[in-house]
Amino acid sequence: MKKFCFLAFTLFLLGLSAAAQDVRYNYAEDVKFSKFKTYKWVSIKNADQVDAITAKQLTDAIDAELSKKGLTKTESDAADLYLGYQTAIGTEKELNAYGTGWGYGPGWYGGWYGGAARMGSTTVTTSTIYTGQLDLDMYDSANKQLVWRGVVSKTLDPKAKPEKRLKNIQKSIEKLLKNYPPPAKKA
Repeated sequence: MKKFCFLAFTLFLLGLSAAAQDVRYNYAEDVKFSKFKTYKWVSIKNADQVDAITAKQLTDAIDAELSKKGLTKTESDAADLYLGYQTAIGTEKELNAYGTGWGYGPGWYGGWYGGAARMGSTTVTTSTIYTGQLDLDMYDSANKQLVWRGVVSKTLDPKAKPEKRLKNIQKSIEKLLKNYPPPAKKA
């Protein structure tokens, strides 16, 4: 019984983690991010690209979040930051388990009286989850160095309905840029 409860709890946690988006970021600690006021979109060479509609949805969502942070998009090569992104779409398996007929009951079980476990059946099914990862890079245009990088998983799902795809992109970008700009380094 304890093993079954542990297995059910573990599968439940795996299901939760499969549904959650994973957001990570890193930044150059020696950079003063308050100096960045403008940005320009650039293409990352050899990066996987999405279709034109999804690309526009991604850049529009990022533009909206960066605007809230005081950054202005420009087409000028003199922009403070160059932004580029790349995507990756893969799959992972989700396990769903449920059991029937288990529990304690009175009676003899292997010479031990009382509290014997009754056996039932456990059914495990799998389903495929599409995981669309987005990597967003920010480069200091003056120094030509990467200064900030963020990664969010489960952003792009090519099988989702258009409304759900857009909502997921917007939610993912909001989470990704929540901690941008990073806190100023204390002197």
